[in-house]
Amino acid sequence: MDIIISNSSNEPIYQQISSQIKNMIMNGALKAGDALPSMRTLAMELRISVITTKRAYEELERDGFIESYTGKGSFVKGQNAELLREENMRQTEALLEQACEKARLCGMSLEEMKDFIEIIYGGNGNE
Repeated sequence: MDIIISNSSNEPIYQQISSQIKNMIMNGALKAGDALPSMRTLAMELRISVITTKRAYEELERDGFIESYTGKGSFVKGQNAELLREENMRQTEALLEQACEKARLCGMSLEEMKDFIEIIYGGNGNE
C-alpha cells in the first residue's frame, strides 16, 4: 500500500494515513472486500507506532470506510453512494475554504471568485 507520511505536515500522522486510505477507497484503488495490511505490518512499513496505525484504522471504521474483525483483519467496507457523496462534498468544501482564503489574501472580490469558479467548473453558471 502506497502511503506517504510527511513529518513536515501539520496534519497528525494517523490522519495522513486515514485520509490517504479514504482517497484510495473513493477513487476505486481499493474496492469493497479488499484487505488492508495489518496494523502491525503497516506500522513496520511506515516505521511508526502500532498505536498510530490503530488510531487511523479506528477513524476509518468510525467513518464507515472499513470493517475490522478480530483475528481476521480490516477490510474495505461496501460503500453506499450517499456516504461517498458526503465525503466528496466535505473534501470539496475544505478545498474551497482554502481557495477562498487565498482569494481574500490577494484582494480578489467575490464576483471575481465566482467568475473563476464558473470558468474552471466548465460552464456559464446555467448548467
